[in-house]
Amino acid sequence: MYLGGCDMHMPYAGFGLWLKIQIMAAKTLYDSFSKSLIEEVHRWGSMKQTGVSLRYMLEFGSRFTDRNLLLAAQFLHKELPIRIARRAIELQSLPYGLSDKPAILKVRDWYLDSFRDLRSFPDIKDKNDEQEFTKMINLIKVRHNNVVPTMALGVQQLKKDLDPKLDYKDLDDIHQFLDRFYMSRIGIRMLIGQHVAMHEPNPPPDRIGYIHTKMSPVEVARNASEDARSVCLREYGSAPEVTVYGDPDFTFPYVPNHLHLMVFELVKNSLRAVEERFMDSDKIAPPIRIIVADGLEDVTIKVSDEGGGIPRSGLPRIFTYLYSTAKNPLDERADLGTADIATMAGYGFGLPISRLYARYFGGDLQIISMEGYGTDAYLHLSRLGDSQEPLP
Repeated sequence: MYLGGCDMHMPYAGFGLWLKIQIMAAKTLYDSFSKSLIEEVHRWGSMKQTGVSLRYMLEFGSRFTDRNLLLAAQFLHKELPIRIARRAIELQSLPYGLSDKPAILKVRDWYLDSFRDLRSFPDIKDKNDEQEFTKMINLIKVRHNNVVPTMALGVQQLKKDLDPKLDYKDLDDIHQFLDRFYMSRIGIRMLIGQHVAMHEPNPPPDRIGYIHTKMSPVEVARNASEDARSVCLREYGSAPEVTVYGDPDFTFPYVPNHLHLMVFELVKNSLRAVEERFMDSDKIAPPIRIIVADGLEDVTIKVSDEGGGIPRSGLPRIFTYLYSTAKNPLDERADLGTADIATMAGYGFGLPISRLYARYFGGDLQIISMEGYGTDAYLHLSRLGDSQEPLP
């Protein structure tokens, strides 16, 4: 199983050109933010964050009233600036010169812009205010759509400048920052997305915002696997089969997009490992096996492959952001503006971000490898849904 691929939605068509245009003036944009705004960012960044749980979102959203929407908007009006301010402050003071990379500068400016928009919005007092606020935070969510690939490119820019002999353990502060940054981003997008989705006039059956009250993990795993096989087919011209075992009628409350994203990444890594191991072999590539188990506390999804595994010495690195067994996409594209296709692997963000998604609602992701044979990935999803957000 390949461990350390790109994020699930790494650069897509047109992203490279778009990014080139966006970062041309990034270094000077910070000067356009007033001193008073920067001071306000630091003041809000020191405030305490308030976490919520999946169960709370579910119960609160099930009582759908204008009053509840108003209360939710008032909560977000105060909570989002705190979370965004914390990230903007960190983006300004990263080690090894990471803060000065053009892509990182651009991300920082998005956070400052979003903080300013939120703080400029007046107190929310009635339904009209709430609706206007909802439109505004949805625009903020769209503004941040490209944060993951942009941050990945910034980290790759740093990696190219670092001493190749430098041990990844020496960059632990960067890994810890990225864990905090992406966990915070997951939370921000969940809160905004949940609120915006509550306004859909005709929501799908059994949906409360982003949450599916009767989500079938088997169905999601099958869909994610097919999407991953499509990427593998495009990259290699063929793809091993994927078999899913489990009760298709079993359901539990969860966020389907999160699960799709995690399974997609795990299956994509397994497909790459198996495809490359058996590419020149006369043997038929063995299938990737997915098993969905329904426990009292957790739903566990195991993704197993026979892709050769990885050595034990490499296991500590698989959840870091500067490690990948694949060729660095930037080595193939010296010009960042040409990074405009979804590569199979190489950015090293897929696994660590998948683990953050699992941990966001109290789950986890574990990897067990048998070098010379294959890898098993265990994705644990909490059924209880009552753990608080892990707020960085």
